[in-house]
Amino acid sequence: MIEDVRVVLVSIPRDESRKMARLLVENRLAACVNIVPKIDSYFWWDNAVQTEEEALLIIKTTAARFGQLRSFVEEHHPYDLPEIIALPLVDGFSEYIAWVHAETGKE
Repeated sequence: MIEDVRVVLVSIPRDESRKMARLLVENRLAACVNIVPKIDSYFWWDNAVQTEEEALLIIKTTAARFGQLRSFVEEHHPYDLPEIIALPLVDGFSEYIAWVHAETGKE
């Protein structure tokens, strides 16, 4: 069961973070979303190094829901190229893992 859980990282403008987090949970695409409210991002864009003050969403979901989550973020995210990175879990509290499955398995 643990191999089916994903931690997804999404950087987003700060003023959009709470809305996105709430929508992901309300739509059962995520069991939980944590918001790291202030990150400074440095990246290449338009042939120059850019910087943005953003928030980071730490999203807990399942592999089965990840495709829907990714599509939802792509559709609702304000960036042309949003950061959407899914990481597999290697270990965790078994009751929490079961909870993630239960909450994302509901319609």
